[in-house]
Amino acid sequence: MKIRLVLSVLFVLATAFPLAAQDGASSSEEWSELPDVPFGIGERLSYRVKFGPLEVGEAHMSVVGIDTIAGHPTYHMEFAIKGGTFFYKLDDKQESWLDVFRLASRRYLQDLHQGDWERFRVYEFDLENRVYHRSDGISDSIPELALDDASFIYFVRTVPMEIGATYTWERYFRLERNPTILHVLRREDVQVPAGEFATIVVRPIIKTRGIYAEGGESEVYLSDDEHRIPVLLTTNLKIGSLSLELTEYVPGEKLTLDMLGAP
Repeated sequence: MKIRLVLSVLFVLATAFPLAAQDGASSSEEWSELPDVPFGIGERLSYRVKFGPLEVGEAHMSVVGIDTIAGHPTYHMEFAIKGGTFFYKLDDKQESWLDVFRLASRRYLQDLHQGDWERFRVYEFDLENRVYHRSDGISDSIPELALDDASFIYFVRTVPMEIGATYTWERYFRLERNPTILHVLRREDVQVPAGEFATIVVRPIIKTRGIYAEGGESEVYLSDDEHRIPVLLTTNLKIGSLSLELTEYVPGEKLTLDMLGAP
């Protein structure tokens, strides 16, 4: 059970961030201007996964391309983590389709394999009517401009951060898990396999009894530049320390209206 917790929680580290408020765009405004974002098509971030001093897996997050969902252009993003020991294996993938104008989720896919446990779910987000429809027939209400687990980190990279500030938002698609909180702690230089980075260190808090509960010690190190790359993700548990360390960064191509065939 401890090994399952150690490995499965690593993916959560890469995807559980609170979000800044953003006004929605009306349909008549959609083709006028793209939000300025620090990522692009083809961007790929690769990580090694460590439990204490032991390397137990690898992970990546990437912007796969541009897809159309329910008539809306979206960034197609993929998050994956593989790892394990001789008696336990983890192979998780999550995908998110983020509206390129609203920066809100249009679709969310979970394909999770953790030991003997598996889950496959697809969520379709109807942002206009504030409801999601799940592949098993479940539907529920969502907040305006909702975001899923996998899209959080991309959105938070667009948010200006002031050292010492605390931000609170209500954008997570599961209403009962709101509000989410972000503490901006400090600046710090860190060394990871991909190199040395000046970073801004933040601590996310969500409504849960897990690693992001109030009083937790999880920290995320974002590069202190225009790219806001998640360089290092760490947490301390009773059973030991977990970390994702950046091993490679491949920049992407900035999206333009011409690529979307805008009039």
